Amino acid sequence: MTSTVNLHLAVIGAGPVGLALALHAARTLPQARVTVFDARPADRDVSGDPRTLALSLGSVQTLERLDVWHAITAGGAVADIREVHVSQQQPALLPGLVAEALPKFLSGVAQALGEEPQVCIKALDEGVPRLGAVLRYGTLVAPLQAAWLAAQAREPDRLFTRFGTPVRGIKAEPDGVELDADIAEDYDLAVVAEGGVFADQPKKTWPDGLSRDYRQTAWVGTVTLSQPHNGVAYERFTPQGPMALLPLPPEPGGVANRAALVWCVPSDDDPVQALNDEQRLLLLGTVAHPQVGPLTALSPLKAFPLGLNVERKLVDGRSVRIGNAAQTLHPVAGQGLNLGLRDVVELVQVLQREPSLDAALARFGRRRLPDRWALIGVTDFLARSFTWPVPALATVRGLGLAALQHAGGVKSRLARGMMFGLR
Repeated sequence: MTSTVNLHLAVIGAGPVGLALALHAARTLPQARVTVFDARPADRDVSGDPRTLALSLGSVQTLERLDVWHAITAGGAVADIREVHVSQQQPALLPGLVAEALPKFLSGVAQALGEEPQVCIKALDEGVPRLGAVLRYGTLVAPLQAAWLAAQAREPDRLFTRFGTPVRGIKAEPDGVELDADIAEDYDLAVVAEGGVFADQPKKTWPDGLSRDYRQTAWVGTVTLSQPHNGVAYERFTPQGPMALLPLPPEPGGVANRAALVWCVPSDDDPVQALNDEQRLLLLGTVAHPQVGPLTALSPLKAFPLGLNVERKLVDGRSVRIGNAAQTLHPVAGQGLNLGLRDVVELVQVLQREPSLDAALARFGRRRLPDRWALIGVTDFLARSFTWPVPALATVRGLGLAALQHAGGVKSRLARGMMFGLR
């Protein structure tokens, strides 16, 4: 039975989840040997990668514990999320009749049904400095990589970096795994943390996993606002799908009022694809909540197919999948990366506490079940709800938003779940 004390760990993937795992394991398991593999060459500069990421408060706290958050924020390229504003564009079906049917104790909900349903979650109300943060992929990964390389330089006999070395296969062995990475190498545990995007992933069939093509496209870019965003992240449910505007930090010497756009629409009836940039800006202005204010500019947009790709089990012998390698989700809740970072924290915790590797992995699989499947279920339901031809569904969703806004305790528990995980 392999001990976790002298563990020989392979981390496959040097993205944010893989690097966070390597750093956390190196700090928490002082006798473990840790090797990071990634196919990209060591000299490739990742700092300029413009993809937008949304971090929950729990993820920010994880990065603070890894002593990298200061380096991440040093350049001023991070925007705090101080409020999340969720609304539904279309009015509820027959709002007066629905309101009249509600019990008197839901009078606040009934009144809200005469307006656009919305929920506002504020950091101030939850007693926290921020709900989360928004930053670019390169702003996160470059400091994580620098911290890992610095740690590896301090302990070259225990920590190893294998950039430019793709792992082509993982073979199970009686007491570990064999990695095909140029040569065959044995490890006690391999953690796969490179997942890619839905379009490029091999699809799963039950009982191994689950894949679902939502037949939706995410159009991604940057919007210039006519007024300050004040740290507000907007999620807007429209008849075509969800649209999000996430606050961005000011450009150095450039535009101050910017937001990252994630605009989800049906792939088979795409209202965005055939439009030019000016037409897209006009259409987006009709979709955004009035509180956002006029939109003044829109960057060229990139399109990404959306779907669900989930491994049924995180643990398979001495191989573990975390982050996008374990679950690729619809961006409607913006929780994919945060779920992966919670995988990291839980895995290192059980490796630290359990003397047996097999016992640690079994416990990890059990402990991640509630948070993981709750979030998978919520995002899958919301994503598919926009494809169901049920006229009253918008009414039900609007009623839920209105009820949530007036149910303080429930709203607060939801906020805590989004910040720290669903339990």
